[in-house]
Amino acid sequence: MSSQTVTTEVPAAQQPPEASAAKSNTRGRGRAFLIFSLVLLAAAVGAVFWWLGARQFETTDDAQVDAHLNSLTSRIDGTITAVYVDDNQAVKAGMPLVDLDPRDYQASLNQSLAQLSQAQSTVVAEQPQVPLTQVESSTSISSGESDVANAQAALAAAEGERASDAAKLVEAEANSAKAQADLQRYQRLVAQDEISKQDYDAAVAAAKAQGAIVLQNRALVEAADRTVDGRRAQLASSQSKLSQYRTSAPSQLAIRQATVRSNQAAAQAARAQLEQAQLKLSYTKIASPVDGIVLKRSAELGAHVVAGQQLLQIAQINDLWITANFKETQLAALRPSQSATVHVDALKQDFQGYVESIGGSTGAVSSVLPPENATGNYVKVVQRIPVRLRLNPGQRNLEKLRPGMSVEPRVRIGS
Repeated sequence: MSSQTVTTEVPAAQQPPEASAAKSNTRGRGRAFLIFSLVLLAAAVGAVFWWLGARQFETTDDAQVDAHLNSLTSRIDGTITAVYVDDNQAVKAGMPLVDLDPRDYQASLNQSLAQLSQAQSTVVAEQPQVPLTQVESSTSISSGESDVANAQAALAAAEGERASDAAKLVEAEANSAKAQADLQRYQRLVAQDEISKQDYDAAVAAAKAQGAIVLQNRALVEAADRTVDGRRAQLASSQSKLSQYRTSAPSQLAIRQATVRSNQAAAQAARAQLEQAQLKLSYTKIASPVDGIVLKRSAELGAHVVAGQQLLQIAQINDLWITANFKETQLAALRPSQSATVHVDALKQDFQGYVESIGGSTGAVSSVLPPENATGNYVKVVQRIPVRLRLNPGQRNLEKLRPGMSVEPRVRIGS
């Protein structure tokens, strides 16, 4: 005979309170464990996906919008007579910004014009002197050569006349010697009454006449000597003048040419002063060199400014870029032309762009007071290097970006 156990289920209403509470707690712990497991699994899956995604991107929150800030300064001293713009005003290239009082510079321009006109007139007056000097020098040399030739001819004629006179003197002296010899013979003969007194007187007269002829010819020879000496002196003078003409002609021409060059240089200097005066006058009109927005306007009507004083700044908002300071540990995979997404905090908008370039040094090295690690107080700090990002053109709200806005770039470094 087999025994059979019969289990009779007790209704819940009839179960003890302690048993019902224990069963309810068991079901609650199971449900909480299931929820915790699901959350943990979701977190793990999210972490895996995040890790896989993070390997494809590099991001930083140390980034801002940058642009060219053009500082406009006065290039001359002057008093401001007009200001055409104010802060935050959009301007176009060539638009007038500030005017300075032009009267002083207009007066300087007029003075420079007068000086240039005077210098040019001097050049015009002096230039013809060069060919005139050449002609005068050539004429003087030709005249000197003619004078030398005439003096040489005169000297030759004088020497010829002296030779003729000298020959006549010799002839006269010979005739006088013969007449004196004849007179001595006639004296002996007249003493012996071998000739007449008349013949003796004729011989005396002839001797005296020949002596006079000798004196006359000797005087002619002496005069011829003086004439020859005079002709020689005249020839020497003519030769000296000719040598002087030949020596001084190049010098005189060089002096004239140097004078012309000096006057031309003075005219060029006057022209340069005129151009400088024109430039300074043009500097009284200050116009915008670029398109942009006015910043930091300090120009005020009636204020006196000096050369180099800043009047205002212009931000070129049509040429913006992003400067992202990535840690040096993030640069291993960064390359130019990689795509990037830039989130702009102020606009709550993402913009698309690309890496344009990577900086040449860390920010610390390019700072005003770079660290000097050789002093011994070295502490290793992860450095940051600026990376320039360019935004793709044609995107919505690009015109709303301003230099200095905080952004968060995200560069895709993987495929």
